[in-house]
Amino acid sequence: MNHELKMTAPCHFGLEKTLAFEVRRAGGEDVQVTDGRVSFTGTAETLVRASLGCSVAERIGVVLAKFKAQTFDDVFDNVKRLPVGDFLPQDAAFPVVKGQSVNSKLTSIPALQRTLKKALAEAMSSAYKTKTLPESGANYPVRFFLHKDEMTVFLDSSGEGLHKRGYREKAGAAPIKETLAAGIIDIAKVRDKDIIVDPFCGSGTFLIESTLKALNIPPCLNRRFAAESWEFIPKGLWQEQRELLRAGIKTDADFMAYGYDSDPECIRLTLENARKAGVEKYIKAEVREVKSFDFPAKPCKIITNPPYAERMLEKADTERIYKEMGASLLPLGENKLYVITSDERFEKLFGQKAAKNRKLYNGMLMCRLYVYG
Repeated sequence: MNHELKMTAPCHFGLEKTLAFEVRRAGGEDVQVTDGRVSFTGTAETLVRASLGCSVAERIGVVLAKFKAQTFDDVFDNVKRLPVGDFLPQDAAFPVVKGQSVNSKLTSIPALQRTLKKALAEAMSSAYKTKTLPESGANYPVRFFLHKDEMTVFLDSSGEGLHKRGYREKAGAAPIKETLAAGIIDIAKVRDKDIIVDPFCGSGTFLIESTLKALNIPPCLNRRFAAESWEFIPKGLWQEQRELLRAGIKTDADFMAYGYDSDPECIRLTLENARKAGVEKYIKAEVREVKSFDFPAKPCKIITNPPYAERMLEKADTERIYKEMGASLLPLGENKLYVITSDERFEKLFGQKAAKNRKLYNGMLMCRLYVYG
């Protein structure tokens, strides 16, 4: 299938601009940005390139339909008329795996899933002139997004969320999601000659995502996708695009990332994850508390997700940590600092007002990214 596909990609609120840029770089056209989502058109090649290379997308979906849905009959009637034979073979498994409803009349996700499944089964029966649907073949997961009574039904080409790069099977306490970390790294404009430091490195997410960005390594290069078994995407396309993207990786970058944490297990995890990501030679990590922080010899970018009360600690603990950060990091001199936290007291406790801050969401938790320097 070489014809145009309509696609949709959700992301963390606040990272839409980054995702729109990455989608265009992958070949996406007619790019439309809404809160927490980017829609675009493209070919199967665009889908593959976006899947491998978008660092902040949560998943890539192939849109089957978009329609007004104020009743369950609206959902059923619109879906049963879909030309599903264009996308799904007769033996396709088509589970309706998940959905969202925001500011809409229909709010029951399980009821919407049941209605969608029944309507899709009717559409498949009609397309293949049979009542027997074995669902024994490749998996074509179906998702939906209902917003202000407008429903989007799409095939989930990713399977597991795109934050699962393949390098982090284990994580420290309350890790930051890889896609959110990548968005912050994009905001920090990490480049191949930078020195990156994370004084609360946890399982190494900021360090690893910074290295992937600096070396131009596609974040999902080494993982698998649901769409790799889909019939309407040419089999050789995935390998072809992997090889093209691999050829663009920088092998001579003057880049280093340094991680510190007070927990030895976090340092072990960071080094293990860096090895799994194939970037261990660019990352050094050691046990060290923030009160013992030392700046590198050259100016650096400090990117960090310090503990905060909603995550791990009591307020007294975060107060102490933020004050220790201020005592160790200020004055910043030529160095730059990017801190994400949900604690509104951060600037006061740290001891300096940020040059700017951006509202970002870590899951459902509203945070701010404080930018210094």
